[in-house]
Amino acid sequence: MTDAAAPLPPSVPPSPPSLRARLLRNVLAPLLLTWLLGTAIIVGVAHYFTERAFDRAILSDAYLLASRIKMQGREAVLDLSPADLNTVLYDQQETQYFSILYPNGRLLAGEPGLDHPAVNDDAGGEGEGEAHFMSMQRHGVPLRGVMLARSTPVPLRIIVAQTTHSRQALLNQLIVYAALPQLVLLAVLAVWLQQGIRRDLAPLQALQASVERRDAADLTPLPPMAGERARTREVDGLAGSVNRLLGRIDEGVRAQREFAGTVAHELRTPLAGLRAAAEYGLAQDDPARWREQLQAVLQGQLRASRLVDQLLALALADEAQNSRMLQPVALGELARDVVLQFLARADRAGVELGASGLDAPLRVMADPGLLEGLLSNLLDNALRYGKPNEGRATLSVDLSEEADGVRLSVTDNGPGIEPGQRTALLLRWKQGSDNQRLGLGAGLGLSIVDRYAQLMQATLALDSGPGGAGLRVSVLFPRLAAG
Repeated sequence: MTDAAAPLPPSVPPSPPSLRARLLRNVLAPLLLTWLLGTAIIVGVAHYFTERAFDRAILSDAYLLASRIKMQGREAVLDLSPADLNTVLYDQQETQYFSILYPNGRLLAGEPGLDHPAVNDDAGGEGEGEAHFMSMQRHGVPLRGVMLARSTPVPLRIIVAQTTHSRQALLNQLIVYAALPQLVLLAVLAVWLQQGIRRDLAPLQALQASVERRDAADLTPLPPMAGERARTREVDGLAGSVNRLLGRIDEGVRAQREFAGTVAHELRTPLAGLRAAAEYGLAQDDPARWREQLQAVLQGQLRASRLVDQLLALALADEAQNSRMLQPVALGELARDVVLQFLARADRAGVELGASGLDAPLRVMADPGLLEGLLSNLLDNALRYGKPNEGRATLSVDLSEEADGVRLSVTDNGPGIEPGQRTALLLRWKQGSDNQRLGLGAGLGLSIVDRYAQLMQATLALDSGPGGAGLRVSVLFPRLAAG
């Protein structure tokens, strides 16, 4: 029985190349290709003009030989002495050969065997003075030659050939002198680019080091980069984006800490009241006292539940500050759904709940969750605190279109709020005098509504109801742009 094969270790993905290496590659690779292409062009041009210069020299020798062919009787002769031939064909570095041939291949003067099959193949039909350049070999030595066709004084072919050592050496020198300086310049440019890229990327490395050295609890903005040379728009933009991200994270952390502290502080009182009522009830033998304390426990639980709901609504508002997404919302349909949810509660509380304008096809830019929470808080506040001291309580939800936008209003006929207290009640933990006296609420309802309105770019207003009685809370939403 064999043991099971051991599992292979997970493969480690290769580390990505550095930005400096990638920039060098993206810059130097095109430069290298350009250098290679330029060198090839230079070599081609140098080869072309070198060949033309040497070919022109041997062509001049061929014309000189052709001009010295004379007729002696009925025979053509080359009117040059051996000394003259040495002078004409002398070259300090190369060896030159010549042949003067009849059309049938018979040698008139010069070196035998210099004729080449290619010469014979190309010889037919040459015009007077027409020259053909060709590559040849003699005893395995490469030659460069020219064939000149003449018809006077008799049809002849003059061939002049020359070894190619000097022209090849000159071509090699041209290549070295043309390519080597460019190669040196390319190497110098590579070093300069490497230093420049390293210097320009230093701020990014400093920014990376600054972020890595930070403690998890340190959400303060990054310090500005030291020195003007370290500053670029890209680095400043990246640092600004990091600082804005740190700011948003810091706001979220502060909101969480504030939420946790608020929950701990605000729930301590109702929970302590619940415990005290329960302990007092357990210490009594009279069932009537038990019922009384159970009622107190129920009221304390309702107040604690409402407080938790409001604290969660505040946390939602703080979170929505960075994640809200406004979209077109049919305000009448949403308001109708919320009103229907509160009808049963209004009937139990003896409040006449009405609505107007909900059938109008009005749309606003809003967050559906925030909008529903805004209207629910307004109706909850009105049902709790909007009852008159005498007479039947009424509550109305109205939707209307105005020149500045769309207005959503919740109006009650209760005791209302004094004008001097209305602005203060929009702050957190601020209660009206009646609420403080009755011990109801925590002073969060209107602050939640105001915060929701701000997040949806709407405006909250507190006014008196019809005839100066009650309270009218209205939210004005900007008009939805056409299209």
